[in-house]
Amino acid sequence: MKNRLKVLRAERDWTQAQLADKLEVSRQTINAIEKGKFDPSLPLAFKAARLFDRRIEDIFLYE
Repeated sequence: MKNRLKVLRAERDWTQAQLADKLEVSRQTINAIEKGKFDPSLPLAFKAARLFDRRIEDIFLYE
């Protein structure tokens, strides 16, 4: 699954560790999601959408 997480994170000048803290996951999880190696759970996707004030489908793109 493609995603815009890295772009949204960069717009706010957040590190992967800072985003991980905000979403209550590990930095490794953020890294894996950004690289497309891991698809987030639905609760995590909702949490990210709320954090960035976007719809889930604006962040995560199903191919």
